[in-house]
Amino acid sequence: MSFRLAAYAVCLEGGRVLLARHVSAVTGSTWTLPGGRVEHGEDPFDAVVREVSEETGGEAVVERLLGVDSRVVPAAERAVPGGAEHQNVGVFYRVRLVGGRLRPEPNGEIVESVWTPLSEVDVRRRSSLVDVGLALARTLPATGHVAAVPVGGLVRH
Repeated sequence: MSFRLAAYAVCLEGGRVLLARHVSAVTGSTWTLPGGRVEHGEDPFDAVVREVSEETGGEAVVERLLGVDSRVVPAAERAVPGGAEHQNVGVFYRVRLVGGRLRPEPNGEIVESVWTPLSEVDVRRRSSLVDVGLALARTLPATGHVAAVPVGGLVRH
């Protein structure tokens, strides 16, 4: 089984959420939250600020920890055929943009970042991370954990 520790930003402002469009040859185009892998020796708090900057051009300030999501993606559901099952542990933070200018990720797979009305999120092909992050931000569970998000239709791993 492969493993990934990642940090994700939930940026909410005026009834909108900041989404990043990830495009790859394998998975096509999917909307996700800004964020990504925590590097060896890096604090997830620092990783989310770095990832927002790298992927969107925005300057982020962490406002609070929202929670942690751990999910195992079965081998049969992996985007890359033949891969082993994969565990992703995501640390979700509420962040606020305080500067910068939104732009595509230089030499990366994030081709745009846009403020998206919350009412339009459900009609976008998106990562399950979006639904997890929004559920954490909406409910602020004391445990820092929300129920698993079903994958299928417009929602992907």
